Amino acid sequence: MKRKLTLLLLMTVGVLGIQAQPKSWTADNGNGTFTNPLFYDEFSDPDILRVGDDYYLAGTTMHAVPGLVILHSKDLVNWENISYCFDRFDFPDPAFSLSGPQGKNRGEVYGEGIWAPCIRYANGQFYVFSNVNGKGLQCYTAKDIRGPWTHHNMQGRIYDLGVLFDDDGKIYAIHNYGEVKCTELKPDMSGPVEGTERTIIPEGNGVGEGHHMYKIDGMYYLISTDYKPNGRTLCSRSKSIWGPYETRVITADETYGYHAAPITQWRGRIVPDGTKFALGPVDKDATACSNAHQGGIVQATDGSWWALFMQDFHSIGRTVCLMPMTWEDGWPMVGLKGNLGRAPRTWYKPGIVVRGEGQEVRGEPMQAPYDRSDDFNYKSYSRTSKTALKPIWQWNHNPDDKMWSLRGGRLRLQTMPADQLMWARNTLTQRVIGPKSVTTVELYVKGMKDGDVCGLGNINIPCSWVGIVKNGKTLTLRCFEQLTNDTIDIPLTSHLSPLTSHLSPLTSNKIWLRSIGDYDNDQAQYAYSTDGTTFQTIGRMMPLSYQLTTFQGSRHALFAFNVKGRRGGYAEFDNFTVEEPCADRSKNIPYGKTIRIVNKATGRPAIATTHGVLYDTRADDKSQLTQFLVIDRGQGRVALRCADGRYVKVYGDGLPGDVRFTAEASDAEEFLWQDYLDHDFMLLSLRNHRYIGKSPTTGSPYSMDFAGPDPARRNGSVFRWEAVE
Repeated sequence: MKRKLTLLLLMTVGVLGIQAQPKSWTADNGNGTFTNPLFYDEFSDPDILRVGDDYYLAGTTMHAVPGLVILHSKDLVNWENISYCFDRFDFPDPAFSLSGPQGKNRGEVYGEGIWAPCIRYANGQFYVFSNVNGKGLQCYTAKDIRGPWTHHNMQGRIYDLGVLFDDDGKIYAIHNYGEVKCTELKPDMSGPVEGTERTIIPEGNGVGEGHHMYKIDGMYYLISTDYKPNGRTLCSRSKSIWGPYETRVITADETYGYHAAPITQWRGRIVPDGTKFALGPVDKDATACSNAHQGGIVQATDGSWWALFMQDFHSIGRTVCLMPMTWEDGWPMVGLKGNLGRAPRTWYKPGIVVRGEGQEVRGEPMQAPYDRSDDFNYKSYSRTSKTALKPIWQWNHNPDDKMWSLRGGRLRLQTMPADQLMWARNTLTQRVIGPKSVTTVELYVKGMKDGDVCGLGNINIPCSWVGIVKNGKTLTLRCFEQLTNDTIDIPLTSHLSPLTSHLSPLTSNKIWLRSIGDYDNDQAQYAYSTDGTTFQTIGRMMPLSYQLTTFQGSRHALFAFNVKGRRGGYAEFDNFTVEEPCADRSKNIPYGKTIRIVNKATGRPAIATTHGVLYDTRADDKSQLTQFLVIDRGQGRVALRCADGRYVKVYGDGLPGDVRFTAEASDAEEFLWQDYLDHDFMLLSLRNHRYIGKSPTTGSPYSMDFAGPDPARRNGSVFRWEAVE
């Protein structure tokens, strides 16, 4: 199949005249509100720390380097990558460099490496604790958050831990699944204190892992995640670090309307090409373990409390959501009063005061954490330091620094032996960005030798790629999909055949490769061009998955390897660009437009009945009573006016049938619009913090009594808006 790619990039002036809208996803809406996720790319196992007016977020990086990422923020919404704890793994094991034997002998550390960090500040320095499989507990310390960092190999079987620096100077690590244990750590970070490990929560209390320990007003609070039988987050509290603890669920079922991604199913680990794969079935109605879970909590500078929990976002992987918290009877509950346990997708940034119509909202500049595009023109590049790459880039395992360089504004990768992409050393990666994005790179092939393979791929299991293969003196454009073991080859010659009549010869030794990703829908497709203007798709729109071997979502990969068991030539890459058509959300709320509100559960539009209640009607009903004007009340708030002049108003506190109407504009209900992208939305009451909705099965009229969406968005609380011409 061949077709031209048309991409519409939305570039508009910022709302309220405050700030220009970003070209890369940021949660900040520019009007005092934010919309989850904080990042539309992978950031798993988040732990949050506040020092003064600054917030720091640490996250898992598994087998990729540089490792243990740290972000900085002033408002919990806009973030910047400022540090990694290390440039490469300093263990001698060749598996960390992908240089061990390929196959069953585990010459790799996919899905292992370093994970589930805990970031703390004490004694005038920063600490980041984490685990490396087979190597034990690790700690990195620095006086400056930007480094340099000192590595302490503490060993011991302590993982998925929370760390507390107590008031008496003792340091405790809380760890283990189910049977929760506490172990004292030595102040010099040389290891655990021998003989101090004790069980503080016995098995049988429904407590899981991913621990985060806090001492608040003299009470010990432990935030943990459980996945048996379903994902949920719990808080355990005690007056003593050693217990006894009582436990409460503080959030469950918050998926923001995203069901779990299909899980790759196969036997083994990094399997050879030709292995049979399957994508597991998906129950779109099940929460499973994809809901918001594992993460830390923090008190903001304005006194409010927040949770930063990770959530599975399909093939993107796990990323972070910012969730307001409410203290209830001494428990830090996720959510808002009237709807505890759930949290809005769109809410007000910390410190924001709800104001009247038309008032400006000022705050920190809207900022994405990374600059994803790269022309590789680094003025500060040094062949000795090799540290000039943008922080968005990570190597797949430790690189061989002798086999890559930056030359003339291009990235050069020299080929080394590998059977397939997942074994290719010196593969440079960055996380895909959702919900949709188009990634393009220029590939120069003049330096390729016999057996070399190079191009743009997706490091995942199964993997895929598009690129150039050199066999003898022949160059071939190849698209490979490991899921189906499907290969599409197009010869690149100066004598064009009907198959390649759309191609120009590679007289410049350059080809453009492209990945077109629709990650919310778990699919992507490759494309290519020989002139940089006209692109042709190649291969099918591939299904994407998530899996628990690499514990990562989809990743772009720039790669070069040799399939004939030798060191070959080299490939050069330039002008890597990432375009995000959904990054600018300034037009997502249809302010001033007349719309029809269609319930996602039934496909039927809402109607303002003459009887005085909000109900639904036939799918083809386009009468005046199905038309509503969206009135901008500022800071993401809206009011709805039916075309006959009546305004939507909620009477009572969530009883069925309480969504009725008023003739007075001043009495109209104000909703906080919840943007679910692609015209999907929800309406949140600012009075009781619940959502308007209608059961698809009972026949009851609309009410303001829904806690949130279900994973399939068909419980009656999620809508689609259609503009009325």
